[in-house]
Amino acid sequence: MSKDKKPARPVHTVTVVRTEAVARDMIRVILSGEALLALPDLTQTDHYVKLKFGDVTRTYTVRWFDREANELAIDFVIHGDTGLAGPWAVRAQPGDKITFSGPGGKWRPSPDADVHLLVGDEAAIPAIAAALEALPADAAARVFLEVASADHHQPLRLTSRTEVTWVHRDEHRTDDGKPLGYGEALAFAVLRAGVPGGRVEAFVHGNADMVKPLRRFLLKQAGLPRDQVSISGYWRTGMNEDGWQSSKADFNAAMEAED
Repeated sequence: MSKDKKPARPVHTVTVVRTEAVARDMIRVILSGEALLALPDLTQTDHYVKLKFGDVTRTYTVRWFDREANELAIDFVIHGDTGLAGPWAVRAQPGDKITFSGPGGKWRPSPDADVHLLVGDEAAIPAIAAALEALPADAAARVFLEVASADHHQPLRLTSRTEVTWVHRDEHRTDDGKPLGYGEALAFAVLRAGVPGGRVEAFVHGNADMVKPLRRFLLKQAGLPRDQVSISGYWRTGMNEDGWQSSKADFNAAMEAED
């Protein structure tokens, strides 16, 4: 094997056990099977797997993994009949099979942080919800989540010192009445609130066009050390996952150059 070529992740076939409605536009699919017995302990809160839909893969965060019950949950954002994964999740029935590779992932909230800043759109809510569940009961967290409207909230496990700001896209318009793009109102909300005092650890994920201004704000203006910030674009408006992944390295390099 070439030194430059990464070893292939193991491939697992699992079965749908049940589905649950998490929010108006999100469905949870619970999977099980002997293949899950081979998974390592999923100690990171941003663990992800690559689901196989024929010859196409789509990346999804693991919402939770219950080793005792041998069940793994994945939350899917639904955009009507658009895409591959969402429509599959809507139609999923107990007994259906699906294959995935992974898991990957490397982030978990640090117990050393004074405040946890968690920011994301629907695509990042599963990882943020998992992070909130991993925090001590008295941990301080400031959470900014963007969804379509107030009807799209979902329950979250909150600590005694968690502040959640829900940002609704339907409430924000440009001066000429046009809707803001995905992540724009979310970025404005975080910039307006500023960075709390103390040792801040930030997890900012979602639309790449939201990540770009917040990366500059957190690393350059607020001066947070790079190792205290996990920030990345999960997706980008107008691109499917294949298009985004093929251009992501160039996008990130351009951000680095601008900084």
